[in-house]
Parts: sequence; C-alpha cells; structure tokens
Amino acid sequence: MTDPKLDRTTTGLIHHPYTPPTGFNAPQPAIYKASTVIFDNAAAMRARDWKNKHGYTYGLHGTPTTFLLEERIATLEGGLQTLLVPSGLAAITLTDMALLVAGDEVLIPDNAYGPGRELARQELARWGITHRLYDPADPQALAAMLTPATKLVWVEAPGSVTMEFPDLPALVRAARSTGALVALDNTWGAGIAFDAFALPDGQGVDISVHALTKYPSGGGDVLMGSVTTRDMAVHQRLRATHMRMGWGIGANDAEAVLRSLPSLALRYAAHDAAARTLAQWWAVQPQVTQVLHPALPASPGHAHWQRLCTQAAGLFSVVFDERYSAAQVDAFVDALRLFKIGFSWAGPVSLVVPYKLSMLREQPAWHGTLVRFSLGLEAVDDLIADSKQALVALSAPAP
Repeated sequence: MTDPKLDRTTTGLIHHPYTPPTGFNAPQPAIYKASTVIFDNAAAMRARDWKNKHGYTYGLHGTPTTFLLEERIATLEGGLQTLLVPSGLAAITLTDMALLVAGDEVLIPDNAYGPGRELARQELARWGITHRLYDPADPQALAAMLTPATKLVWVEAPGSVTMEFPDLPALVRAARSTGALVALDNTWGAGIAFDAFALPDGQGVDISVHALTKYPSGGGDVLMGSVTTRDMAVHQRLRATHMRMGWGIGANDAEAVLRSLPSLALRYAAHDAAARTLAQWWAVQPQVTQVLHPALPASPGHAHWQRLCTQAAGLFSVVFDERYSAAQVDAFVDALRLFKIGFSWAGPVSLVVPYKLSMLREQPAWHGTLVRFSLGLEAVDDLIADSKQALVALSAPAP
C-alpha cells in the first residue's frame, strides 16, 4: 500500500511501492519498454557499462528484451555478437559507415540488393568512399580488382532477384588475400541454409547482416535488421557507430521476432518445399526460358549451392520468353489471385513482383522480363492452379 501522505490519484500511482514477486516463468519472455533506466544511486549510474551487456544505461543502448533477441540472433547466425537496427538496409548502412572512411573502397557484387548498391553510389560517394561492382561468378576477377584501398567486400548468396549462387568460399578467400573484411547479406540463408561463419576451407565471413523483416519475423509486419560478428574488435567498431547514429528498435517489434523465432526452422522448411514444387512446375512451362532457383540443376551456381546447402529459401524467379512484352507479363501478374503484388518475402502470403532485367544489372547479359515469386504458407496445389489460370492473360494479344 502506498504512503497515505501522498496523493493517491497522482503521486501515489507514479511512486507506488509494490513490486511483483520474482520467479515467474513462461514460454515467452517478458517485454521491457524503456527510454529512461533508473539507477539506485549516482555511483551506480557512473559505474554502469552498456558496451558488453553488463548493465543498462538507457533504452537506446539495450533492454533485457533487446539483449535477449541479440543473443538469440547471434546463436542463429553462428556468431558471437549481434546488433539490432530498424531494417535490413540499416544493417548494410551500419556496416558501411562503421568500417569505411574517406579514401577507402568497397567492392559489391553486381547482383547485390539494389538499395545497398544505391547507398554506395549516392551516400558513400559523397563521403569520399568509392565502390566498384564485380562479377560474383568470377572469384579470380574479384582478386584482380583488389587494391590496398579495398577495405570491405560484400558477398550475397544467392544474388538478389536473379538468384545466382556464387562460390562463397572462393570469394572470401580472394577478398582475404589483401586483408579486406568480408560482409555477407545472409537474409536468404536466414542462418538455416548454411553457416556463414564456418564455410568450407576455413573461409567464414567477418560480418553477417540479416533482414529480420523476412524469415525471423515471418509475419510481414515487422521491419528490423541485424549485424552479427565473431570478432570483438570488429563488433566494437560497429557498436560505436551504432550508438552514435542512435539506432534502436521498438520493444513490440522485438517481441514479435522473439515470438516467431521458435518456428523459424519449420517455416523455412515449409517455404522451401513449396517453392521447389512450384519452381519445378514452372520449369516445364513453354512460356518461360529459365527458372532461377539455386536448387534446380539448370540455375546458375547450382553446384555451389549444392556444396553448401541442403535447404533453400521459398524464393525463385522465372524469365519469360522474349516474345512476351513487359505489358503481357504485367497482365499475367495482375491476373494472379492468391499471389499478391508486393515487395519483401518470407511472410504467410505469397507475393509476386515483375522486373525488367535490363534495369537490374550493369552487366548486359540479362534481357527480357522476369517475375520473382515469394512463396507463403498456402497449399502449393492452390498456388500452381493460380499460376496456371493467370497464364491465360499472358497469352492475350498485347495492347
């Protein structure tokens, strides 16, 4: 009961002395929401250290909820330390900002996530950081591009949208030959498909970034990213920039990801099985010239995928025959009923996005119109039927 001398409708509520008993436990962890963290005394405030998760100083620097999620993502990725940021793109941004300074160079695969390339082209360039694109299918060409100014090399497996799977160990080996750090966009692998920090031949990456928006969330309703490392010196460089930039995540978003993580492996396997079934159906359709799915033998880099992985994300692309115009492919996409048009992936609803291939790559090998499919959790037979009925619109006369 509160002090009877205090106003019970205001001060008495704010400074109520009751504390619930300890010892409560449940499958889902408690959620802590805080900006202000209260200290017992001034000495405790001055002694508190947030850098190594030994205590709490301010909500932006960590709460029990965010520390717990960081530890679980580090375990998922096979790393030792993780930082959380508001999106997958923010994870790429944090990595670039923390590890590069004016005069440095970063090398990026030509098939990398588009906004990450634009970050280098626009923002990094204004800060005096140069970048070049390399062919991820040619590790020797990457090795030839390295200079003393190359401080960071990005790798991605598979490539964004066109799904080529590179020889990751060879790319890492090439980058390491001059001491450059290697950062992987591991969103597709999700910590499930392969171990980014323990690749064959001892060629693990230095940094793994992950759009937790995708598989760890799984609901299509959270924006979040992570940056995971195994080297404390690299982690502290990232953490310092993370603090200075003021990046934080909301407790409710952390709660949503924590709630979804226990089912991640089951959902990943379900998405994988459905995507392979639908991709194999598409592979025999006469309207397409190529199905881009790393688990299919005809997909670029299949042998490299096979060496590293036994699973694959629920994501693939099909390239339509050039006799179909972009407008006809759009008509096919519009005719789909279960597949919804929208960016992102890994949620319960299947998604589809059409792309003009010439807009995706600077290297001119790609032509025609591509459609990327992201499989949700619907029955795959229903998704096949939906794809089949929409093909009628593809064959309609071009407007």
